[in-house]
Amino acid sequence: MDGTSRIVLAIVGILALATPALAQSYPSRPVRIVVPFAVGGPADVYARFLGQKLLEDLKQPIVVDNRPGAGSIVGTAEAAKASPDGHTLLMMSNTHTTNESLVPAKPYKLMSDFVPVAPVNSSDLVMVVHPSVPATSLQEFIALAKAKPGMLNYASSGTGTPYHMAGELFKSMSGTDILHVPYKGSSGARNDVLSGQVMMMFDAITTMAGNVEANQVRALGTTGQSRSAVLPNVPTISEAGVPGYTATIWLGLMAPVGTPKAVVDQLNGAISRIVGSADVREAWQKQGAQPMVMTPVDFGKFLEGDIEKWARIVAISGAKPE
Repeated sequence: MDGTSRIVLAIVGILALATPALAQSYPSRPVRIVVPFAVGGPADVYARFLGQKLLEDLKQPIVVDNRPGAGSIVGTAEAAKASPDGHTLLMMSNTHTTNESLVPAKPYKLMSDFVPVAPVNSSDLVMVVHPSVPATSLQEFIALAKAKPGMLNYASSGTGTPYHMAGELFKSMSGTDILHVPYKGSSGARNDVLSGQVMMMFDAITTMAGNVEANQVRALGTTGQSRSAVLPNVPTISEAGVPGYTATIWLGLMAPVGTPKAVVDQLNGAISRIVGSADVREAWQKQGAQPMVMTPVDFGKFLEGDIEKWARIVAISGAKPE
């Protein structure tokens, strides 16, 4: 064996030893989860929940850093610039996979500038209207919208978010013209629907179910393939008048590209144990959320498929960034 070969083997050996050592020393300081959405929405709520649970596993504080704006683009661009050492993570959703086709001119590309870490959960949405809206069923709302094209409106947490795309998909499939009113976060949108300043909204069942039960809003339909166990008396939109309609919101975590595989695997294992535990599964299902457990590789395949799915829906609906 010549000298060059011995050097190459030595380097390979050092790298092999360094990888587990890196995982053993991680994390060496607090871990930041960038949430590119406003406080109070599902991404924020579940990021804080995971932060509490990850503290037990990682033995370091988890700091939730809300950076809303431009339909998640502001915070996501911030996370993309972070050091790829596992100490900065991105809480993301299907807003991100939608934006790949809806907003192609972004300061990052999702699957090039980030690596998949782990999914968190998914939940159906519920379509609600303020009680002042003269429609007590989905069919009545569709008739009202067709009678007054462009005069009804719906709120969302921002362009490209699941709430926005659920509305655009509904408009496309129901043949209605309803004005989109984007907000910087779901809390602002929700508050204005509750106060009657905006007529309608698609919102996560996990956050809107209590308002439905308190009769602060009227639920016209849920967006899953079957009725929600949380709102069993509310029909699905598909059965209520728009056959085949489905829409969900899901959440996951990514890290800046270059984050070591050992760190990604460590995080995936910790998150999978949390969301896969019986107590978390039971608690989330009562809220209307379904835990998601995948390897980083499988989550990456899921993301690629979702990007393709939403590219088709963006094209069909004609949705544009605002």
